[in-house]
Amino acid sequence: MSEAHATVLQHHFEDLRQQKESSTLGMWVFIAQEVLFFGGLFVTYTVYRAQYYRAFAASSHHLNVTLGAANTAVLICSSLTMALAVHAAALGHRKQVAAWLVMTVLLGSAFLGVKVVEYKDKWDHHLIPGPSFDAEILHLKGDEAKQAQIYFSLYFAMTGLHALHMIIGMPILLTLSVKAWKGRYGPAWSTPVELTGLYWHFVDIVWIFLFPFLYLIQ
Repeated sequence: MSEAHATVLQHHFEDLRQQKESSTLGMWVFIAQEVLFFGGLFVTYTVYRAQYYRAFAASSHHLNVTLGAANTAVLICSSLTMALAVHAAALGHRKQVAAWLVMTVLLGSAFLGVKVVEYKDKWDHHLIPGPSFDAEILHLKGDEAKQAQIYFSLYFAMTGLHALHMIIGMPILLTLSVKAWKGRYGPAWSTPVELTGLYWHFVDIVWIFLFPFLYLIQ
């Protein structure tokens, strides 16, 4: 075993292949439980939307489709840069790996910046669920005004949880970029970049479902 291999091979694995297979299985198990978690939120949203259709439709009209579409394009681009980082790592192009990972972080930051703008709009129009919630802009009153709070509760829960996953992922990407710059990853070992790529693609796919659910379906 070469010295480079020895620095990344953990003592409880026989070789790098076994270590990679175990790590990949662990990531897929993690993603599977995340699918169940987000799936529960999607089912909850679907049930409430069917029950309170008018309030949910009026609430969704207040969302900015243009900003949502722009964020969708940003995340699709971030998936591309992440895939390019994984490809570069497999080839041992350390500078390219670092550059693509940093670009992915920048795109993720742009996405979060747009979400801040959207959240501020909800704050300015008193559409944060709670005592100060004002459904006047939605032209809803009585029970429908209360039902609109359910919509925005789910909106903030689903988009906020998605944003949290991105916030967690971005420091990991930056850490990988530093290690990549130092030549940590190459044809013999690039598993951390590959598995982080799986995580990032999953986060992007979640948004691909969130966007039509929250913004487009009337």
